[in-house]
Amino acid sequence: MLWSILTFGVYLAGMVVIGLWVYKRTVSQSDFVLGGRQLNSWVTALSANASDFSGWLLLGLPGAIYVSGLGEAWIAVGLAAGFAGSWILIAPRLRVYTQRVTDSRAGGESDSLTLSSFLENRFNDPTPLLRGVSAALIIVFYFFYVASGLVAMASLFDMIFGMSPAPAIALGVGIVVLYTVLGGFLAVSYTDVVQAIMMWLALLIVPVLAITALGGFGGLTDGVSAKADGLMSAFGGTSLDGDAGAWISTETLGWVVIVSGLAWGFGYFGQPHILARYMGIRSVKEIPKAAVVSVSWAVTAMFLAVLVGFIGIAYFDTPLGDPEQVFPRLIEALSHPVVAGVLLAAILAAVMSTADSQLLVAASALTEDVYKAWMNREASPGSLLWISRATVIAVALVAAGVALWGDRSVMDLVGYAWAGFGAGFGPVLLLALFWKRMTWTGALAGMIVGGTTAIVWDVLDTAYFDIGLYAMVPAIALSLVAIVACNGLGKVSEQMEADFDRVEAEIKEGGKEGEPTAAG
Repeated sequence: MLWSILTFGVYLAGMVVIGLWVYKRTVSQSDFVLGGRQLNSWVTALSANASDFSGWLLLGLPGAIYVSGLGEAWIAVGLAAGFAGSWILIAPRLRVYTQRVTDSRAGGESDSLTLSSFLENRFNDPTPLLRGVSAALIIVFYFFYVASGLVAMASLFDMIFGMSPAPAIALGVGIVVLYTVLGGFLAVSYTDVVQAIMMWLALLIVPVLAITALGGFGGLTDGVSAKADGLMSAFGGTSLDGDAGAWISTETLGWVVIVSGLAWGFGYFGQPHILARYMGIRSVKEIPKAAVVSVSWAVTAMFLAVLVGFIGIAYFDTPLGDPEQVFPRLIEALSHPVVAGVLLAAILAAVMSTADSQLLVAASALTEDVYKAWMNREASPGSLLWISRATVIAVALVAAGVALWGDRSVMDLVGYAWAGFGAGFGPVLLLALFWKRMTWTGALAGMIVGGTTAIVWDVLDTAYFDIGLYAMVPAIALSLVAIVACNGLGKVSEQMEADFDRVEAEIKEGGKEGEPTAAG
């Protein structure tokens, strides 16, 4: 415990130091929200990974594999494909479009800082509805998403220090809020780089130690096979029975489970905290390199996380009471206390790297899309900067309440928020970037239908359908139907067509590197 306390203390202090380091570079709202759009390819790539793969990667995914075997890996396959697709399809156009699109109120390039402001400008929305609904979706779902990280954080502190949830969450929230408030987007991005490296190395070191202890890959496969026959099957057929303390045979996975797992990949098209990295990179020319680094990290990290789940099955003689603790339990069992402290800090890094990004995006939505858009359009950049800092604290407090008084696992909370963002924004954003004739009415209908379906699907499925299909699938399908059905109620202006053509031309040219933004 002493080594863990020292390691965690050094790590947390380092995060605060980074926040202090970039504090003086954060002088405007643009700096706080997008870092002045000056991230290089490496920082963008690793920051996108760290902000994406939270406690789900080090706790949720290994735990799912530990319970049901390879059949749970369909989620990882879907995520890998979706992540690569978002870098290819979304990143270049979103980077250019958010900067170049004409301001629907003032004219000239808008340099849109949030997805909500971009959508309002992209569709020249004559009402405040598009911006308001999108901001509401961001705020609501981030309460649950940030809460998932805090639940994972509380679980980690409980396991290591025996700390109860309330002080554990208070400590974690305090550190995350401190460096996020100090340095905004730059602090979040630079700390993410450190956290991404820690996460990946931890996922590499533990399997190496464990497989050596098990006598190589042969010992690993023999150990897994000895527990149950279907654990190595991609179509399932096995599940851990907590009461029996053993893995039992179940039905093989049907199309519903496989489709649900693969559908997670579409979520990447609508996650604001990841899309913000695409918006903040310094140039379109940096995106191909960033994409290779980012996707390579993601694929290898998920492979290693799946491997950790199997190692837990083979290594522990008695099944764990909490499957999501398989990774930290392996760390404790396999490594020296000094090494264990560093590796356990990597789990904390995974949680914090996502929570800080989500707090920042939610605070930006409240400031840019609620306060500035609805209450004080003439607010100065300096006042907006401090209001953003205050809203980071407010969002963190509400999310802490959800984490303390909610009753869901890390996987449940992440799945709920992931579906909400993926269906609420994914279809709308993808068509907004590629469909010239799309209008504000189609976008509004798609967001409302997609987001609402993601919220109510589980209740409806339990009460009426009993299919077990992940909410992302019906929510996306209904969102696309709503977009097409309602698109004709709006009109495409000449300015919208001109913006679309201008962005297409710039993308083909590879971006205008070094051209100043409207804010700069």
